[in-house]
Amino acid sequence: MEASKPTKRKPKKQVFSVTKAVKANARERVGTPPAGRVIVDEKAKALSKPKHPPTLAQILTEEI
Repeated sequence: MEASKPTKRKPKKQVFSVTKAVKANARERVGTPPAGRVIVDEKAKALSKPKHPPTLAQILTEEI
């Protein structure tokens, strides 16, 4: 038995996408869009439960 050499695979053929072409054209003309920003709602944040329960040290400092 001889060890066979691994064969190289052909790269996958690129399929033309109209959407990608239009977006690339728009980026060239206008530039990249600014990153989106999340608006934090303080009321909803205050109403939501904390992710972690308080530690023993936090409980003891609150009672004193």
